[in-house]
Amino acid sequence: MRRLIEKGLMFGNLVHVESPVLVERYNRALEHLTGKRTALSDFHIDISGFAPEIGEELDDPLYLNHAGVNRQFILLTTEQKRAPLLNAKFSTSRGILRKFIEENEAQLFALTAKDAVAGEMVNSVYDVSSPRKLFDIRKIEIEADTTGGTLRDVDRLAGMVDRFKTEEDAWFDDVLIAEMIGLAGKTGDIARNPVRLKEMSFDQRNFWTAHFGGLYLFQEMDHPAAIASQDRAALGDLPTKYVFDLSQRNRIAKFFEYNDLVEPIVKARGVDAAAILRQKMDFILVDVAAERDIDLTGATRADMRRLARRHADDLPEAFHGLAAMLRWAEGGGDWPRISSDHPAYFYTLRAAAHPDADLVNMLLAELTQMDVRQLFICHKDLFYRLYAGWPDAKRAYVVDFLAREYQVDKAGARAALFGHEPDMADPAPPPKRPKRDMIARVGPWGAMRRL
Repeated sequence: MRRLIEKGLMFGNLVHVESPVLVERYNRALEHLTGKRTALSDFHIDISGFAPEIGEELDDPLYLNHAGVNRQFILLTTEQKRAPLLNAKFSTSRGILRKFIEENEAQLFALTAKDAVAGEMVNSVYDVSSPRKLFDIRKIEIEADTTGGTLRDVDRLAGMVDRFKTEEDAWFDDVLIAEMIGLAGKTGDIARNPVRLKEMSFDQRNFWTAHFGGLYLFQEMDHPAAIASQDRAALGDLPTKYVFDLSQRNRIAKFFEYNDLVEPIVKARGVDAAAILRQKMDFILVDVAAERDIDLTGATRADMRRLARRHADDLPEAFHGLAAMLRWAEGGGDWPRISSDHPAYFYTLRAAAHPDADLVNMLLAELTQMDVRQLFICHKDLFYRLYAGWPDAKRAYVVDFLAREYQVDKAGARAALFGHEPDMADPAPPPKRPKRDMIARVGPWGAMRRL
């Protein structure tokens, strides 16, 4: 992992905490949440305040995320909104934390000027000992306050001010007045500078979780389903009609189609489809070359073409399918018939424009693991796990490529691969679908036996 860290591809954009004042604030918050403290004088924190150095010191990588649910957080600065979320157990967690910080940025800036803000992402589930409990996660709420209880004191002071204004004898209540003066010394002038965090809740119905080997839940869909990274039989009986695993390519493809979740790269507006397909082919070629201990250092496009010609018989069907699609995209070939059974099928797709595009691209990354760029962008957890087992030649090539082609312009790369432009043409008629009564009887993916 050293190469990744040196190039900023792992633990990148973490916030460095080295000031003794901030370290002490962090310790107060950490003790408030967990009863623990760190002896480190400096460390790096992610968007939630988790520090990998402290996780190693405490021998607990989940010290802010007990049992992998209801993640706790420590905010020392609003700059944490730009940091990644390490050891994420749910795909929605970082987005929720970032939204919370952005919606309350002015208030959090004022609060963190004097103290750390500690809080928790709360839902009704306190453990996920069985997969069924994941379906009970409906809404996430944020609870937060400074370690000194500033917001609690603000509410208390506001209530006292109301009493002082409305109760007839409040002017003569020396105890009430003394308490108001004492609290005002902590909170400041709440009339001129009210500090209150917005009450925020977030629906969580479609998400990925790292629990149970990896599981994608699509509940808010016309045709809902759960898709497991491992054998679906191990999940037992789930409260959803359709449960697939990654080996069921045809049914996943139909799930995508019936919910309008994907689009072919070659038909997407505003992208250089040929360049994207060519790069995917290079990644597949690199995978084959690395297995044969071929040195890829400084390999050019011409070098990659020569490698492809030399090892054509060794290249997988996914490569040849993408090559046929590339010939069509460049105007020199017939439209290739690539069905969902073909190994290249999911490499030819990307998420369509809809609210769950990131989740779909994450699932596509897991279905197309040789596309290391999409894997790194959309599913870092899986990327890091696979990286540990790659040959050294592949590691070197991938790190060099990501540092050179992606790291220098992350936003531009994401826009080029996954961005959507509005369609200026008249909307096309919707595709014909099977009759609703047939779907009602056997479901959109064909008849299935319930587990």
